[in-house]
Amino acid sequence: MSQEPQPGPARHGGWQPGAPDERPAPAGPPPAVAQLTDGEWHRLHPATPLLKGGIVFVVIVGYLVNSFRDRILQVFVPDPGGASSADGDPVQYVVGHGLVGIVVLSIIALLLVIIGIFYLSWRMSTFRVTEEFVEVRSGIVFRTNRRARLDRIQGINIERKLLPRLVGAAKLEIDQAGHDANVPLAYLRSASADDLRREILRRASGTKASEAQDARRGPSGEGVIEQRLNEFLAAPLGEDGAAPHSVVTMRLGRLVGSAVLSGFTLFILAIVAAVVVSIATTGQYFLLFAFFPTLLGSFSYYSRRIVKSLRYSIASTRDGIRIGWGLISTTNETLPPGRIHSIRLSQPLLWRPFGWWEVKINRASHSRTRGADNQANTTILPVGSKDDVSRVLQLILPQLVGLTAADLDAADDVRDGALDPADAAAVAARQPELAVEQSGRALSLIEAGMTSTGAEGGFTTSPPRGRILRWFSWRRNGFRTAPGALLLRKGAIWRELVVVPLPRLQSVGLRQGPLLRRLRLAEVDLHTVHGPIVASIGALDEQDARAFFATASRDAVVAARADRTHRWLEGAAGHAAAPTWAPPSAEERRPGGDA
Repeated sequence: MSQEPQPGPARHGGWQPGAPDERPAPAGPPPAVAQLTDGEWHRLHPATPLLKGGIVFVVIVGYLVNSFRDRILQVFVPDPGGASSADGDPVQYVVGHGLVGIVVLSIIALLLVIIGIFYLSWRMSTFRVTEEFVEVRSGIVFRTNRRARLDRIQGINIERKLLPRLVGAAKLEIDQAGHDANVPLAYLRSASADDLRREILRRASGTKASEAQDARRGPSGEGVIEQRLNEFLAAPLGEDGAAPHSVVTMRLGRLVGSAVLSGFTLFILAIVAAVVVSIATTGQYFLLFAFFPTLLGSFSYYSRRIVKSLRYSIASTRDGIRIGWGLISTTNETLPPGRIHSIRLSQPLLWRPFGWWEVKINRASHSRTRGADNQANTTILPVGSKDDVSRVLQLILPQLVGLTAADLDAADDVRDGALDPADAAAVAARQPELAVEQSGRALSLIEAGMTSTGAEGGFTTSPPRGRILRWFSWRRNGFRTAPGALLLRKGAIWRELVVVPLPRLQSVGLRQGPLLRRLRLAEVDLHTVHGPIVASIGALDEQDARAFFATASRDAVVAARADRTHRWLEGAAGHAAAPTWAPPSAEERRPGGDA
């Protein structure tokens, strides 16, 4: 069942900006990781050729077992009638013509060639980790170099599939912005993968490690079998003994119910209804045969989605939000602060009686790893109650919008004359404290906007004439500003609330076609990176839309200037970094500026 938030001075779980970090300062990495991050070239796990080419061996062995199974059975259960000696059997042909030796030698030669290719590929695949980037070289004939800058990392995944887990290996993938821009390290020793990720994120955050060696992962004296067993039983958040505790626990009944009460289920029911009607009216079964593969595939869809999310977990760490999922094959990912470009809270109609919500995000990277709901890796809460959503947002908002809101408020004080620019240093010292307060205000507004309608919660909604375009949702369709973010509230049947952090806003658009102009309405688009979330709001009064456009454009410029999440812990080893905020100029705060 869901866990109650831990008591503390603030509502937000995990580490807070500006609050003393009670966790120990990051020490030097363990010796094994220190060697991998010395800036020199290193090779991957020795079992990498087998893991990458394992499917080839499985196919060959499977074919041989299938072909020889009758002959193996005849050794123990003789078949005097020769019923199993069917004509056209390739094994029978090989034995009958005395070609066994040649075939066996050919299979051995093929296996040796495959092993040689993968071994050569392993020898030619190297990586290095420096203070500025992670680089991977691979390829035999055609060489490929991939380099990921540490200050542009969008997230780091650690994936442990079943076969790699058997040999103690894991895949580490560094997510970068752009299409096919990720840098994979497949495979590393599983025992070093978590520590290597921690060291890469430490360097990306800008902190300096102490000279003392990290004692968190010393010699354990465990045997190989015991170590593999511990890896299988480890939580998806990571194998570290001090792994963070998840703030949300996924309940099996809720998970199964959410999968059954989904849009895909409605699609399957529509197909079944069409098949039944077709058979009843025409007496023909062609629709049944046409859609039978789809019906069979639906069971695979449900099982994968449920199994993927069974061990879902999310927690706050020093380096960002840690999300884990998977039962047989596990994956956990760390999202550094500021790498979330927009958030969408959605509630389908069938989920409303149970109070369930889903949380998705837009991110700049495009990971090949499937998320907790077996969809694209953009879901950070597959299904949860309103309290679960609040706990997840408590992890995200302080670093995502809290610091920005504090910066904007201080800038307003300077512009309005309430604060002397010479006192900017004193203001900066209080920014982290103010960030926590501002993120709490933003969370309260988001919680109110999840189910509110009309002007409740301070939203500006569509005018009555907007009902022509928004028949059911015109009273809910609206927007408002929040500390460090913009909120878009949409949908009466399928509820949605979109949160766009101001620093991640790339541009703002105002559209008004002939029909909207006739109705004196307009649409505002908030442009972020490509993803499942489209941050747009239509059927607004044209005056309200212009005012929203001007406010969003102005605040986005200031927020982008104040953003410092690419080096989220720079300048401190044990505490939050001191903000480097400086008041913006009058030109930057001018209404209607570019965005």
